[in-house]
Amino acid sequence: MQVKKLGSFILASALTVSTSAGFAVAQDSVGHDAKAVGTDTKDATKDAGHGIATGSEKTASGTKKVYHKTVSGTKTAADKTADGTKTVANKTADGTKTVGKDIGHGTKVAAKDTAHGTEKVGDKIVGKSTPQ
Repeated sequence: MQVKKLGSFILASALTVSTSAGFAVAQDSVGHDAKAVGTDTKDATKDAGHGIATGSEKTASGTKKVYHKTVSGTKTAADKTADGTKTVANKTADGTKTVGKDIGHGTKVAAKDTAHGTEKVGDKIVGKSTPQ
C-alpha cells in the first residue's frame, strides 16, 4: 500500500510539474505575442504617419501649383479684358465719328433740299417760272 501511495504521489508530482511547466511556456508565448502585437502596432502607426506626412506635402505642393496657375490665368484674363476694352472703345469712337460725319452731311443735304424746295414754293407763290 505504501508503494501504491508513493506511486500515486510521484505521478501526481510529475503531472503538477509538467502542467506548471506548460503554463509557464504558455505565459511566455502570450507575453511574446503581446509584445509582437505592440511592436507591429507601433510600426504600422509610424508607417501611417509617414504616409500622411507625404500626402500632406503632395497636397501642399499641388495647392501651390494651382494657386500660381490661377494667379497667372487671372493676370492673362485681366490683360486680355483690358485690351478688348481698349479695342471696343477705339472702334466705338471711330464709329461715332463716322456716324457724326454722315449725319452732318445728311443734314447739309437736307438743308439745301429744304431751302431749294422753299424757293420753288416761294417762286410759285410770286408767279415766277421755274428754271429748268
